[in-house]
Amino acid sequence: MGWGGHDPMFDGWDELSWEQRRERRFQKWLDAPGVEFADDSVREEYRGRVQLLMDAITLKRPARVPVTAWSGFFVPKHSGLTAREAMYEPQKMAAALTRYHEDFRPDFQASPVAPAQVFELLGLQMVDWPGHGLNDETPWQYRETEYMKADEYDALIADPEGYFRRVLLARFGTAFAPLAALNPFSDLMEAASMPYQILPFGDPAVVEGVTKLAEAAQASFAWLGATGAAAGEASARLGIPPEMAGSVKAPYDVLADTLRGTRGIVTDLIRRPEKLLEATRRFVAPMVSLGVRQAAWAQAPLMVFWLHKGADAFMSDEQYRTFYWPTLEAVMSGLIEEGIVPMLFAQGSYTKRLPVIAGGDLPAGSALWCFDQTDMAAASAELGGYACFGGNVSTALLALGSPAEVREYVTGLLDTCATEGGFFLRTGTALDDARAENLTAMIDTGRAWMG
Repeated sequence: MGWGGHDPMFDGWDELSWEQRRERRFQKWLDAPGVEFADDSVREEYRGRVQLLMDAITLKRPARVPVTAWSGFFVPKHSGLTAREAMYEPQKMAAALTRYHEDFRPDFQASPVAPAQVFELLGLQMVDWPGHGLNDETPWQYRETEYMKADEYDALIADPEGYFRRVLLARFGTAFAPLAALNPFSDLMEAASMPYQILPFGDPAVVEGVTKLAEAAQASFAWLGATGAAAGEASARLGIPPEMAGSVKAPYDVLADTLRGTRGIVTDLIRRPEKLLEATRRFVAPMVSLGVRQAAWAQAPLMVFWLHKGADAFMSDEQYRTFYWPTLEAVMSGLIEEGIVPMLFAQGSYTKRLPVIAGGDLPAGSALWCFDQTDMAAASAELGGYACFGGNVSTALLALGSPAEVREYVTGLLDTCATEGGFFLRTGTALDDARAENLTAMIDTGRAWMG
Protein backbone atom coordinates (compact mmCIF):
# COMPACT_ATOMS: atom_id res chain seq x y z
CA MET A 1 0.00 0.00 0.00
CA GLY A 2 1.52 3.31 -1.07
CA TRP A 3 1.31 6.00 1.57
CA GLY A 4 3.68 8.56 0.08
CA GLY A 5 6.69 8.73 2.37
CA HIS A 6 7.56 6.61 5.39
CA ASP A 7 5.32 6.83 8.43
CA PRO A 8 6.20 4.29 11.13
CA MET A 9 2.51 4.00 11.97
CA PHE A 10 2.13 1.92 8.81
CA ASP A 11 5.04 -0.46 9.41
CA GLY A 12 3.80 -4.02 8.91
CA TRP A 13 0.37 -2.66 8.06
CA ASP A 14 -0.65 -5.52 5.80
CA GLU A 15 -0.20 -8.03 8.63
CA LEU A 16 -2.45 -6.18 11.08
CA SER A 17 -6.12 -6.84 11.83
CA TRP A 18 -8.58 -3.99 11.51
CA GLU A 19 -8.64 -3.62 15.30
CA GLN A 20 -4.83 -3.34 15.40
CA ARG A 21 -4.87 -0.77 12.60
CA ARG A 22 -7.49 1.25 14.45
CA GLU A 23 -5.46 1.03 17.64
CA ARG A 24 -2.50 2.60 15.83
CA ARG A 25 -4.71 5.41 14.56
CA PHE A 26 -6.13 5.87 18.06
CA GLN A 27 -2.61 6.05 19.46
CA LYS A 28 -1.64 8.72 16.94
CA TRP A 29 -4.74 10.68 17.95
CA LEU A 30 -3.74 10.41 21.61
CA ASP A 31 -0.07 11.21 21.06
CA ALA A 32 -0.74 14.27 18.85
CA PRO A 33 2.63 14.20 17.04
CA GLY A 34 3.88 17.68 16.22
CA VAL A 35 1.71 19.45 18.81
CA GLU A 36 3.71 21.45 21.36
CA PHE A 37 1.39 21.63 24.33
CA ALA A 38 1.50 24.68 26.59
CA ASP A 39 2.11 22.42 29.59
CA ASP A 40 1.49 18.91 30.85
CA SER A 41 -1.98 19.76 32.15
CA VAL A 42 -3.09 20.82 28.67
CA ARG A 43 -1.67 17.59 27.22
CA GLU A 44 -3.63 15.55 29.77
CA GLU A 45 -6.80 17.52 29.05
CA TYR A 46 -6.33 16.81 25.33
CA ARG A 47 -5.73 13.10 25.94
CA GLY A 48 -8.68 12.90 28.29
CA ARG A 49 -11.03 14.27 25.66
CA VAL A 50 -9.75 11.85 23.05
CA GLN A 51 -10.18 8.97 25.50
CA LEU A 52 -13.81 9.93 26.10
CA LEU A 53 -14.72 9.41 22.47
CA MET A 54 -12.50 6.36 22.05
CA ASP A 55 -14.37 4.76 24.95
CA ALA A 56 -17.74 5.70 23.49
CA ILE A 57 -16.80 4.32 20.05
CA THR A 58 -15.76 1.00 21.60
CA LEU A 59 -19.07 0.87 23.53
CA LYS A 60 -17.63 1.55 26.96
CA ARG A 61 -19.04 4.02 29.41
CA PRO A 62 -16.59 6.95 29.37
CA ALA A 63 -15.62 8.96 32.42
CA ARG A 64 -18.27 11.41 31.23
CA VAL A 65 -20.27 11.89 28.07
CA PRO A 66 -18.25 13.58 25.30
CA VAL A 67 -20.01 16.72 24.09
CA THR A 68 -19.52 19.02 21.13
CA ALA A 69 -21.46 20.66 18.28
CA TRP A 70 -21.50 20.35 14.51
CA SER A 71 -20.00 23.71 13.67
CA GLY A 72 -21.54 25.98 11.07
CA PHE A 73 -21.97 29.71 10.66
CA PHE A 74 -22.63 30.18 14.37
CA VAL A 75 -18.86 30.14 14.90
CA PRO A 76 -18.22 33.37 12.94
CA LYS A 77 -21.59 34.85 13.97
CA HIS A 78 -20.55 34.52 17.62
CA SER A 79 -17.68 36.88 16.80
CA GLY A 80 -19.92 39.37 15.01
CA LEU A 81 -18.91 38.36 11.48
CA THR A 82 -21.27 38.28 8.55
CA ALA A 83 -21.42 35.11 6.48
CA ARG A 84 -19.60 36.97 3.72
CA GLU A 85 -16.75 38.05 6.02
CA ALA A 86 -16.46 34.50 7.32
CA MET A 87 -16.10 33.08 3.80
CA TYR A 88 -13.78 35.76 2.37
CA GLU A 89 -11.43 36.72 5.21
CA PRO A 90 -9.38 33.78 6.53
CA GLN A 91 -7.74 35.68 9.40
CA LYS A 92 -11.14 36.76 10.71
CA MET A 93 -12.44 33.21 10.37
CA ALA A 94 -9.40 31.92 12.27
CA ALA A 95 -9.94 34.46 15.05
CA ALA A 96 -13.59 33.42 15.25
CA LEU A 97 -12.56 29.78 15.66
CA THR A 98 -10.22 30.71 18.48
CA ARG A 99 -12.90 32.74 20.27
CA TYR A 100 -15.44 29.92 19.88
CA HIS A 101 -13.02 27.40 21.36
CA GLU A 102 -12.15 29.73 24.23
CA ASP A 103 -15.73 30.65 25.07
CA PHE A 104 -17.37 27.21 24.88
CA ARG A 105 -14.52 24.71 25.36
CA PRO A 106 -16.19 21.93 23.35
CA ASP A 107 -14.59 18.51 23.57
CA PHE A 108 -13.64 18.64 19.88
CA GLN A 109 -12.63 21.35 17.48
CA ALA A 110 -14.99 23.29 15.24
CA SER A 111 -14.33 23.50 11.52
CA PRO A 112 -14.16 26.68 9.43
CA VAL A 113 -16.76 27.55 6.84
CA ALA A 114 -15.88 27.17 3.16
CA PRO A 115 -13.59 29.74 1.45
CA ALA A 116 -15.52 31.82 -1.09
CA GLN A 117 -12.41 32.94 -2.97
CA VAL A 118 -11.82 29.33 -4.02
CA PHE A 119 -15.42 29.10 -5.24
CA GLU A 120 -14.85 32.24 -7.32
CA LEU A 121 -11.58 31.08 -8.85
CA LEU A 122 -13.13 27.75 -9.81
CA GLY A 123 -16.08 29.55 -11.35
CA LEU A 124 -18.43 27.23 -9.48
CA GLN A 125 -21.94 27.01 -10.89
CA MET A 126 -23.23 24.48 -8.37
CA VAL A 127 -23.41 26.82 -5.35
CA ASP A 128 -24.47 30.32 -4.37
CA TRP A 129 -22.69 32.17 -1.59
CA PRO A 130 -22.75 35.59 0.12
CA GLY A 131 -21.90 38.20 -2.50
CA HIS A 132 -22.62 35.71 -5.29
CA GLY A 133 -26.36 35.22 -5.51
CA LEU A 134 -26.96 35.64 -1.77
CA ASN A 135 -26.91 38.52 0.68
CA ASP A 136 -24.07 39.01 3.13
CA GLU A 137 -25.82 37.22 6.00
CA THR A 138 -26.95 34.03 4.22
CA PRO A 139 -24.79 30.87 4.41
CA TRP A 140 -23.78 29.29 1.12
CA GLN A 141 -26.24 26.96 -0.58
CA TYR A 142 -26.22 24.29 -3.27
CA ARG A 143 -27.94 24.92 -6.59
CA GLU A 144 -29.46 21.55 -7.34
CA THR A 145 -30.02 20.45 -10.93
CA GLU A 146 -29.29 17.48 -13.19
CA TYR A 147 -25.58 18.06 -13.75
CA MET A 148 -25.40 14.51 -15.11
CA LYS A 149 -27.93 13.74 -17.83
CA ALA A 150 -30.08 10.62 -17.71
CA ASP A 151 -28.50 9.19 -20.86
CA GLU A 152 -24.95 9.48 -19.46
CA TYR A 153 -25.05 6.54 -17.05
CA ASP A 154 -23.12 4.29 -19.43
CA ALA A 155 -20.29 6.83 -19.75
CA LEU A 156 -20.11 7.21 -15.97
CA ILE A 157 -20.14 3.46 -15.34
CA ALA A 158 -17.52 2.75 -18.01
CA ASP A 159 -15.00 5.32 -16.72
CA PRO A 160 -16.03 7.45 -13.73
CA GLU A 161 -12.79 9.44 -13.58
CA GLY A 162 -12.75 10.10 -17.32
CA TYR A 163 -16.42 11.10 -17.29
CA PHE A 164 -15.81 13.57 -14.49
CA ARG A 165 -12.87 15.17 -16.33
CA ARG A 166 -14.31 15.23 -19.83
CA VAL A 167 -17.95 16.02 -19.09
CA LEU A 168 -19.05 16.71 -15.54
CA LEU A 169 -16.47 19.06 -14.05
CA ALA A 170 -17.08 21.72 -16.69
CA ARG A 171 -20.71 21.79 -15.57
CA PHE A 172 -19.59 22.26 -11.98
CA GLY A 173 -17.15 25.12 -12.60
CA THR A 174 -15.73 27.04 -15.55
CA ALA A 175 -12.09 26.58 -14.49
CA PHE A 176 -12.38 22.84 -15.11
CA ALA A 177 -13.58 23.11 -18.71
CA PRO A 178 -10.12 23.04 -20.40
CA LEU A 179 -9.30 19.71 -18.75
CA ALA A 180 -11.67 18.02 -21.18
CA ALA A 181 -9.10 18.57 -23.95
CA LEU A 182 -6.49 16.42 -22.22
CA ASN A 183 -5.92 12.89 -23.48
CA PRO A 184 -6.47 9.99 -21.06
CA PHE A 185 -3.36 9.50 -18.97
CA SER A 186 -3.37 5.86 -20.02
CA ASP A 187 -2.22 7.11 -23.46
CA LEU A 188 1.18 7.91 -21.91
CA MET A 189 2.45 4.35 -22.24
CA GLU A 190 5.35 4.61 -24.69
CA ALA A 191 8.38 6.89 -24.73
CA ALA A 192 8.30 7.26 -28.51
CA SER A 193 4.70 8.51 -28.59
CA MET A 194 4.80 10.52 -25.38
CA PRO A 195 6.03 13.78 -27.01
CA TYR A 196 2.86 13.78 -29.12
CA GLN A 197 0.47 12.66 -26.40
CA ILE A 198 1.43 15.56 -24.14
CA LEU A 199 0.71 18.22 -26.80
CA PRO A 200 -2.72 19.12 -25.35
CA PHE A 201 -0.93 20.39 -22.24
CA GLY A 202 0.43 23.19 -24.41
CA ASP A 203 -3.00 24.35 -25.55
CA PRO A 204 -3.36 27.97 -24.31
CA ALA A 205 -6.83 27.20 -22.98
CA VAL A 206 -5.46 24.25 -21.00
CA VAL A 207 -2.59 26.36 -19.67
CA GLU A 208 -5.04 29.07 -18.63
CA GLY A 209 -7.33 26.54 -16.96
CA VAL A 210 -4.52 24.82 -15.07
CA THR A 211 -3.21 28.23 -13.99
CA LYS A 212 -6.64 29.10 -12.63
CA LEU A 213 -6.78 25.80 -10.76
CA ALA A 214 -3.33 26.51 -9.32
CA GLU A 215 -4.55 29.92 -8.13
CA ALA A 216 -7.53 28.25 -6.48
CA ALA A 217 -5.21 25.74 -4.81
CA GLN A 218 -3.02 28.55 -3.49
CA ALA A 219 -6.11 30.27 -2.10
CA SER A 220 -6.99 26.98 -0.37
CA PHE A 221 -3.48 26.79 1.08
CA ALA A 222 -3.82 30.33 2.43
CA TRP A 223 -7.20 29.50 3.96
CA LEU A 224 -5.89 26.30 5.52
CA GLY A 225 -2.82 28.08 6.79
CA ALA A 226 -4.88 30.58 8.75
CA THR A 227 -7.61 28.26 10.00
CA GLY A 228 -5.14 25.42 10.56
CA ALA A 229 -3.17 27.66 12.89
CA ALA A 230 -6.33 28.21 14.91
CA ALA A 231 -6.86 24.46 15.06
CA GLY A 232 -3.29 23.91 16.21
CA GLU A 233 -3.74 26.52 18.92
CA ALA A 234 -6.93 24.82 20.09
CA SER A 235 -4.93 21.65 20.68
CA ALA A 236 -1.76 23.18 22.06
CA ARG A 237 -3.21 25.88 24.31
CA LEU A 238 -6.70 24.64 25.17
CA GLY A 239 -6.34 20.85 24.93
CA ILE A 240 -9.18 20.54 22.38
CA PRO A 241 -8.40 17.77 19.88
CA PRO A 242 -9.41 17.45 16.24
CA GLU A 243 -12.15 14.95 15.56
CA MET A 244 -12.36 14.29 11.83
CA ALA A 245 -9.85 13.05 9.28
CA GLY A 246 -12.05 14.10 6.36
CA SER A 247 -15.30 13.21 4.67
CA VAL A 248 -16.69 10.84 2.07
CA LYS A 249 -20.18 10.13 0.75
CA ALA A 250 -22.55 7.23 0.45
CA PRO A 251 -22.33 6.13 -3.20
CA TYR A 252 -26.06 6.71 -3.68
CA ASP A 253 -25.65 10.28 -2.39
CA VAL A 254 -22.89 10.97 -4.91
CA LEU A 255 -25.53 10.47 -7.56
CA ALA A 256 -28.56 11.81 -5.71
CA ASP A 257 -27.01 14.94 -4.20
CA THR A 258 -24.71 16.24 -6.88
CA LEU A 259 -24.97 14.39 -10.18
CA ARG A 260 -28.65 13.69 -10.80
CA GLY A 261 -30.36 15.81 -8.12
CA THR A 262 -33.52 14.90 -6.24
CA ARG A 263 -35.87 14.95 -9.22
CA GLY A 264 -33.48 13.02 -11.43
CA ILE A 265 -32.71 10.31 -8.89
CA VAL A 266 -36.40 9.70 -8.10
CA THR A 267 -36.99 9.19 -11.81
CA ASP A 268 -34.01 6.84 -12.04
CA LEU A 269 -35.31 4.66 -9.21
CA ILE A 270 -38.27 3.81 -11.45
CA ARG A 271 -36.97 4.09 -15.02
CA ARG A 272 -33.37 2.85 -14.84
CA PRO A 273 -32.85 0.96 -11.56
CA GLU A 274 -30.16 -1.36 -12.93
CA LYS A 275 -28.08 1.55 -14.23
CA LEU A 276 -28.47 3.28 -10.89
CA LEU A 277 -27.37 0.20 -8.99
CA GLU A 278 -24.32 -0.31 -11.18
CA ALA A 279 -23.35 3.34 -10.85
CA THR A 280 -23.52 3.19 -7.05
CA ARG A 281 -21.29 0.10 -7.09
CA ARG A 282 -18.73 1.95 -9.22
CA PHE A 283 -18.33 4.54 -6.45
CA VAL A 284 -17.52 2.12 -3.63
CA ALA A 285 -13.79 1.77 -4.38
CA PRO A 286 -13.27 5.50 -5.09
CA MET A 287 -14.95 6.45 -1.81
CA VAL A 288 -12.82 4.01 0.17
CA SER A 289 -9.70 5.31 -1.58
CA LEU A 290 -10.69 8.91 -0.84
CA GLY A 291 -11.16 8.14 2.82
CA VAL A 292 -7.90 6.23 3.15
CA ARG A 293 -5.93 9.02 1.45
CA GLN A 294 -7.38 11.66 3.75
CA ALA A 295 -6.79 9.59 6.88
CA ALA A 296 -3.17 8.88 5.93
CA TRP A 297 -2.05 12.39 6.88
CA ALA A 298 -4.72 13.25 9.47
CA GLN A 299 -4.28 13.11 13.21
CA ALA A 300 -7.83 12.00 13.99
CA PRO A 301 -9.27 8.68 12.74
CA LEU A 302 -12.94 9.60 12.14
CA MET A 303 -14.27 9.81 8.57
CA VAL A 304 -17.58 11.66 8.23
CA PHE A 305 -20.36 10.64 5.87
CA TRP A 306 -22.96 13.36 5.26
CA LEU A 307 -26.04 11.19 4.64
CA HIS A 308 -28.87 12.86 2.78
CA LYS A 309 -31.11 10.98 0.38
CA GLY A 310 -31.41 7.82 2.48
CA ALA A 311 -33.56 9.51 5.12
CA ASP A 312 -37.03 8.15 5.93
CA ALA A 313 -38.79 10.74 3.80
CA PHE A 314 -36.79 10.12 0.62
CA MET A 315 -37.37 6.45 -0.17
CA SER A 316 -39.18 3.32 0.95
CA ASP A 317 -37.62 0.72 3.20
CA GLU A 318 -37.28 -1.66 0.26
CA GLN A 319 -35.56 1.00 -1.83
CA TYR A 320 -33.21 1.79 1.06
CA ARG A 321 -32.26 -1.86 1.43
CA THR A 322 -31.72 -2.20 -2.33
CA PHE A 323 -30.19 1.05 -3.53
CA TYR A 324 -28.70 2.83 -0.51
CA TRP A 325 -27.52 0.54 2.26
CA PRO A 326 -25.46 -2.13 0.42
CA THR A 327 -22.93 0.28 -1.08
CA LEU A 328 -22.87 2.50 2.02
CA GLU A 329 -22.07 -0.56 4.11
CA ALA A 330 -19.40 -1.60 1.58
CA VAL A 331 -17.65 1.78 1.89
CA MET A 332 -17.88 1.64 5.67
CA SER A 333 -16.46 -1.89 5.65
CA GLY A 334 -13.54 -0.82 3.46
CA LEU A 335 -12.67 2.04 5.81
CA ILE A 336 -13.06 -0.08 8.94
CA GLU A 337 -10.65 -2.61 7.45
CA GLU A 338 -8.10 0.21 7.28
CA GLY A 339 -8.61 1.13 10.95
CA ILE A 340 -10.71 4.20 10.13
CA VAL A 341 -13.88 4.93 12.11
CA PRO A 342 -16.90 5.81 9.95
CA MET A 343 -18.95 8.63 11.46
CA LEU A 344 -22.42 8.71 9.90
CA PHE A 345 -24.20 12.08 10.07
CA ALA A 346 -27.76 10.93 9.38
CA GLN A 347 -29.65 14.10 8.50
CA GLY A 348 -33.42 14.10 8.81
CA SER A 349 -35.10 11.09 10.40
CA TYR A 350 -33.52 7.62 10.23
CA THR A 351 -35.96 5.94 12.61
CA LYS A 352 -37.16 3.53 9.91
CA ARG A 353 -33.56 2.71 8.99
CA LEU A 354 -32.51 1.57 12.46
CA PRO A 355 -33.32 -2.14 11.94
CA VAL A 356 -31.20 -2.17 8.76
CA ILE A 357 -28.29 -0.47 10.53
CA ALA A 358 -28.49 -2.79 13.53
CA GLY A 359 -28.80 -5.84 11.31
CA GLY A 360 -25.75 -5.05 9.20
CA ASP A 361 -22.61 -7.10 8.84
CA LEU A 362 -20.21 -4.59 10.37
CA PRO A 363 -18.36 -5.44 13.59
CA ALA A 364 -19.82 -4.13 16.83
CA GLY A 365 -18.14 -0.97 18.07
CA SER A 366 -16.65 -0.08 14.69
CA ALA A 367 -18.70 2.97 13.68
CA LEU A 368 -20.65 5.81 15.23
CA TRP A 369 -23.91 7.39 14.16
CA CYS A 370 -24.98 10.99 14.70
CA PHE A 371 -28.74 11.47 14.44
CA ASP A 372 -30.70 14.58 13.65
CA GLN A 373 -34.47 13.94 13.95
CA THR A 374 -34.38 10.19 14.69
CA ASP A 375 -36.35 8.76 17.61
CA MET A 376 -33.54 8.43 20.15
CA ALA A 377 -35.32 5.92 22.37
CA ALA A 378 -35.66 3.69 19.30
CA ALA A 379 -32.01 4.31 18.43
CA SER A 380 -30.98 3.25 21.92
CA ALA A 381 -33.08 0.10 21.71
CA GLU A 382 -31.72 -0.90 18.29
CA LEU A 383 -28.09 0.21 18.50
CA GLY A 384 -27.28 -0.09 22.20
CA GLY A 385 -24.37 -2.50 22.59
CA TYR A 386 -23.79 -2.58 18.81
CA ALA A 387 -22.83 0.93 17.64
CA CYS A 388 -21.91 4.20 19.27
CA PHE A 389 -24.49 6.89 18.57
CA GLY A 390 -25.44 10.41 19.59
CA GLY A 391 -26.54 13.80 18.37
CA ASN A 392 -30.16 14.94 18.26
CA VAL A 393 -29.97 18.24 20.19
CA SER A 394 -32.12 20.50 18.02
CA THR A 395 -30.58 23.63 16.57
CA ALA A 396 -34.05 25.20 16.75
CA LEU A 397 -34.03 24.61 20.50
CA LEU A 398 -30.59 26.22 20.79
CA ALA A 399 -31.70 29.21 18.72
CA LEU A 400 -35.19 29.77 20.14
CA GLY A 401 -35.40 28.03 23.50
CA SER A 402 -34.22 28.99 26.97
CA PRO A 403 -31.26 27.58 28.92
CA ALA A 404 -33.73 25.83 31.24
CA GLU A 405 -35.43 24.16 28.27
CA VAL A 406 -32.05 23.07 26.90
CA ARG A 407 -30.99 21.60 30.24
CA GLU A 408 -34.29 19.72 30.54
CA TYR A 409 -34.06 18.28 27.03
CA VAL A 410 -30.40 17.27 27.32
CA THR A 411 -30.95 15.60 30.68
CA GLY A 412 -33.87 13.59 29.31
CA LEU A 413 -31.86 12.60 26.25
CA LEU A 414 -28.94 11.39 28.37
CA ASP A 415 -31.22 9.55 30.79
CA THR A 416 -32.72 7.73 27.80
CA CYS A 417 -29.57 6.94 25.82
CA ALA A 418 -26.37 7.27 27.82
CA THR A 419 -26.69 5.04 30.89
CA GLU A 420 -24.92 2.07 29.30
CA GLY A 421 -22.19 4.01 27.49
CA GLY A 422 -21.53 4.18 23.77
CA PHE A 423 -23.18 7.61 23.53
CA PHE A 424 -21.96 11.11 22.70
CA LEU A 425 -23.82 14.42 22.91
CA ARG A 426 -23.88 16.93 20.09
CA THR A 427 -26.21 18.99 17.95
CA GLY A 428 -28.32 17.13 15.41
CA THR A 429 -27.16 19.26 12.51
CA ALA A 430 -24.76 22.10 11.70
CA LEU A 431 -25.14 25.05 14.04
CA ASP A 432 -25.76 28.23 12.06
CA ASP A 433 -27.76 30.12 14.68
CA ALA A 434 -27.97 29.81 18.45
CA ARG A 435 -28.09 31.75 21.67
CA ALA A 436 -24.67 31.51 23.30
CA GLU A 437 -26.19 30.81 26.71
CA ASN A 438 -28.11 27.86 25.24
CA LEU A 439 -25.01 26.27 23.76
CA THR A 440 -23.27 26.75 27.10
CA ALA A 441 -26.23 25.08 28.83
CA MET A 442 -26.02 22.10 26.49
CA ILE A 443 -22.28 21.63 27.01
CA ASP A 444 -22.38 22.17 30.78
CA THR A 445 -25.35 19.84 31.26
CA GLY A 446 -23.67 17.12 29.23
CA ARG A 447 -20.46 17.41 31.21
CA ALA A 448 -22.19 17.39 34.58
CA TRP A 449 -24.51 14.44 33.89
CA MET A 450 -23.47 11.30 35.73
CA GLY A 451 -26.50 9.08 35.10
